[in-house]
Amino acid sequence: MDRARWTEDGIGILDAHQHFWDPVANPIPWLREQPPIAFRYGDYAALRRPYMPPDYLADAAGLPVVGTVYIETEWDPRDPLGETRWVEGVAATHGLPCAVVAQAWLDREDAAEVLSAQARAPLVRGIRHKPRSASRREDARRGAPGSMDDPRWRDGYALLAGLGLHFELQVPWWHLDAAVELARDFPGTAIVLNHAGLPADRDEEGLASWRRAMERLAAEPNVVAKISGIGVPGLPWSRAGNARIVRDAIAIFGAARCMFASNFPVDGLVGGFGEIFAGFEAATRGMDPAARRALFRDNALRVYRIDPAALRAPA
Repeated sequence: MDRARWTEDGIGILDAHQHFWDPVANPIPWLREQPPIAFRYGDYAALRRPYMPPDYLADAAGLPVVGTVYIETEWDPRDPLGETRWVEGVAATHGLPCAVVAQAWLDREDAAEVLSAQARAPLVRGIRHKPRSASRREDARRGAPGSMDDPRWRDGYALLAGLGLHFELQVPWWHLDAAVELARDFPGTAIVLNHAGLPADRDEEGLASWRRAMERLAAEPNVVAKISGIGVPGLPWSRAGNARIVRDAIAIFGAARCMFASNFPVDGLVGGFGEIFAGFEAATRGMDPAARRALFRDNALRVYRIDPAALRAPA
């Protein structure tokens, strides 16, 4: 990639969604146990190995990465605080990540206790607990236990604002109607939509439905979107295949409410780090330089409340 394209607009990459893990040493069931789980990108054998900051920086070599945001990795839910302690040790050793989105199960009896403990951790900014969802839009139903409609799940969610935590939402776009109601019912809690609502269905009908769902959610001012994890199962990541998704998400939410992220190492199953970020760069070429800086760095700096002094100098 032509490095001048990054430097001419003063762009630095604050990667708003990535993972580190060591499934050899740590209890991450989906990366350790057999048989493998059903996974949206198919065979994920390549992920079942340690992935630490030196591996990440090797993947990102040549790009101006100034920091990262670690997202929980579905560590053994019996010990969500163990993951937080582990990743804080990683940050102390390697200088990455700069912020953490931790695990907490909102519908468990110990939700209040776990959330309070996570909120006290210096790097924790938000919580991710994937609500129950359907893998196909024709199977989507409202009101299931563990979903965004579940009163017990909502009781846990109601605690987030008072603890200064935001919520990271990962569901396919056909569940965003429930997310709209969640955002309205809890206006004091910011929602960060993961992976642009997972627009895997790329026919015209599927894309039109995705856009309508995203437009309804974007009408809620307490929601922002991460453009990441937009690979299509069975296909290599490509600029041509994803430029429309990138541009549509920005048009819907606005450049001030979107962030770019790698979802590495997971998205390494469909594309290289440089290839993915080259696609983001190409899709935003010609935009106002301040808007591009916001998409690649400044919005994540704000949303995750990261001290600029904590950022690293790009290699």
